Amino acid sequence: MSEQGQAPENPQQQGREPVFLLPGDVTAVLGLLVAIHLASTLVLNQAGQMQLVFWFAFQPLRIIAGLDDLSLAVPLIWTPFSHALLHAGWEHLLVNAAWFAIFATPVSRRYGAGPMLAIFFVSAAAGAALFAATTLYSGAYLIGASGGVAGLTGAAMRFIFQPVIVAQHPETGERVVLGRRLASFGELWRDKRASMFILIWVVLNAAVPLLPLVTGMDMSVAWQAHLGGFFAGILMVGLFERKAG
Repeated sequence: MSEQGQAPENPQQQGREPVFLLPGDVTAVLGLLVAIHLASTLVLNQAGQMQLVFWFAFQPLRIIAGLDDLSLAVPLIWTPFSHALLHAGWEHLLVNAAWFAIFATPVSRRYGAGPMLAIFFVSAAAGAALFAATTLYSGAYLIGASGGVAGLTGAAMRFIFQPVIVAQHPETGERVVLGRRLASFGELWRDKRASMFILIWVVLNAAVPLLPLVTGMDMSVAWQAHLGGFFAGILMVGLFERKAG
């Protein structure tokens, strides 16, 4: 071992918190979402924005069009995922970014960057699938990170409300925090906080199609993507549990 010592740390620096409390991968995704929206609004003209939507938004009608011309269906290879990187406006982006930061952070810290991104994009695709099932002939298209964010929310529901597990170190006797266990589906339902959150989430999103009947206004909310992504996240998070630290 080298005998060269280090200068003692400044006492004021020892208790200093990091500037960015988000994991690096979460910050990177947020930066990417902002960069894409900046480029689409400040660099592209109206024709360029239309091309961006045409090639990267998810359009269920391509499924039907592809039956006559297979080339029209080719973007369906990537648009179930790429639509999650586009947003209709700054308000749309900021809401999704805030929700992403809240729920991607615990998932990333528990499983790492790869599983967090997998849950995000697979949930976005699941949300796109449910969106397609309900809007196939409408000509509607889907953009926004909300399906993927909903998946991260569902994944987090499996552990954020669970009690912290504390063990005793076999040699030192110290109490060691092991983290929170992943709840089974039965435990998830029996947990009042988790079940209430899930119930409210499902009811609010399922009620979106009824709002025009009550308010007379179309909310333009892709409730299908929210529900599809949410349940995809709940289901698939267990695949990564063996890697939890």
